[in-house]
Amino acid sequence: MTPSTPARHPSIPSLGNRARGIIGAAVLMTVTAIPAAAQATAGADALIARASATYKAARTATANFEQTLTNPLTGSASVSRGVLRRQAPDKYAFVFANPEGDRLVADGSFLWIYTPSTTPGQVIKLPAREVGAGMLDPGAQFFDAPRTRFDIADGGRVTLSGTPAHLLTLTPKANSDAPFTNAKVWLDPTDGTLRQFETMDGMGVKRTIRLTNLKVNVAIPGDAFNFTPPDGVRVVDGSALMGRG
Repeated sequence: MTPSTPARHPSIPSLGNRARGIIGAAVLMTVTAIPAAAQATAGADALIARASATYKAARTATANFEQTLTNPLTGSASVSRGVLRRQAPDKYAFVFANPEGDRLVADGSFLWIYTPSTTPGQVIKLPAREVGAGMLDPGAQFFDAPRTRFDIADGGRVTLSGTPAHLLTLTPKANSDAPFTNAKVWLDPTDGTLRQFETMDGMGVKRTIRLTNLKVNVAIPGDAFNFTPPDGVRVVDGSALMGRG
């Protein structure tokens, strides 16, 4: 989810106009000789590789998020907003402004789920590694060994909120541990920055998250990934729920 400056190819050394023309013609013939489907696959692979490198280059990131959940079983849709913070390799925090007070925090050891808007009076504490707290991180979901885990289809150039983007569709392979049946990701066409994503789970619930005001490699307060249960709130031990207690 994080931007970096991609490496620039060095310019061709000073060659004569004729030599440059021959090189250009050769490149053009090579590209046009490749079937369109193969060109699209190559383009998708290059972009997802660039997005993966961009994501891994950032040690910290912050962004505003807007999440829309659409449930076909109930015919309902809900929208929530807040701030996302990330610190590599395993700390994340979703602090909701709407609904205010809800928080999801991975502190490197545990995942804390505190949602007083729906379950007041309790917080769930889960062992982060066993429940895959890294899946809270949009970048980890999509950019960790993407070509090994997904079949990737190129959706081409699109416009997202008035600016250019590139759409890719990810379908998990049989050996993938992805928590969704398919996903769409909208990437910056230049550096692969993740700008929006949409996932569909096995129940048909669609989650769309748009990221804005993205900043990377910035200082994050030391207590951003700390969570202390409020007074009077019951802590539910997830280890016991998972049969480890």
